[in-house]
Amino acid sequence: MLYEISEKAIQLQNQGKEIIKFNLGDPDLPTPPAIVEAAYEAMKQGKTKYSSAAGEKALREELAVIHGVSADNVVVTTGSKWAVFSSLFLLLKRGENVVVPSPHWTSYELAAKKLGVETRFLKSDLGSNWKVDPEKLEALIDDNTRLIILNSPNNPTSKVIDSKTFAEIVQIAQSKGVTVLSDEVYSDISFVKADSILDYGKSNILVSGFSKAFLMTGWRIGYVVVEKELAKRMIKLNQITTTCVPAFIQYGALKGLETRKQIADDIRRTFKLRADAAYSVLSKSKMQFSRPDAPFYLFPKVDGLDSERFALDLLDRGVAVAPGTAFGDYREYFRIALTVGEDKIKEGLEKLCEALP
Repeated sequence: MLYEISEKAIQLQNQGKEIIKFNLGDPDLPTPPAIVEAAYEAMKQGKTKYSSAAGEKALREELAVIHGVSADNVVVTTGSKWAVFSSLFLLLKRGENVVVPSPHWTSYELAAKKLGVETRFLKSDLGSNWKVDPEKLEALIDDNTRLIILNSPNNPTSKVIDSKTFAEIVQIAQSKGVTVLSDEVYSDISFVKADSILDYGKSNILVSGFSKAFLMTGWRIGYVVVEKELAKRMIKLNQITTTCVPAFIQYGALKGLETRKQIADDIRRTFKLRADAAYSVLSKSKMQFSRPDAPFYLFPKVDGLDSERFALDLLDRGVAVAPGTAFGDYREYFRIALTVGEDKIKEGLEKLCEALP
């Protein structure tokens, strides 16, 4: 349904209808000019040939410094989505299972399903402010569990897993011999401090990328931090599949790391204003929701709502949202991506509120 909404929104736009697109986590802000210029300069210098399947050495070394690891632990991937998929592909066998707190990014479930792997969901709710319950998580683990997938800050709730809960989950995983994969693609732009899996040791998997924190969604560059033996296997997988991320894109990303803090601060400031603008509109409605801990999402609830029907009908009013069913068993919820300017946020949310049953 997430992709159906997206395609219908595009069709309506092609017909000349204006659509305020709250349905995708693709920020309207441009990629910082210095990144674009660095990539262009790299192209002019001839960095348009095959790159290493591991990633450019300079970029891997800089990421290693940031995360306190060796460059041999870092593999550059074609977006963070490929980092997740390759981790599952290399670590899991048909008939095994992964445990995923929900609501969740749909790609985790779809990738596992493609590999014949069961996904066991740990459902959280708005009433607990989306807190992950470690005891309930532990109860889902059995002898066939190989992986726990965390996403903090979370898509679609924008909530951060607190330090106590994070530590408890890691401890449970270690006691059960289960690996934790932590998708931290929103971490650098979080409004509040977000722990990293690497804060709890280097034996698990960190997935991140440049799409969100550097406004490079279409550039398709991510990376993974893993133990060296797994890194070697990932490099071999890259060699027979994606080959490499184009070198000029990697040099653009490397330039972005030079001003990483400034870029993140600017994004955080912009999206905090947008979140506040959204709050001022939604707080007057009958929706239930929590304040986000990070860009870009809100995940409100309306009792009795069929979010799939609502999302389709809302398109006729010129507004696109993602139904909650795209993120798990959340039919009464829908996701709002604050990826348009403040004026459009207010206009779109007012239309949305008018359309509520």
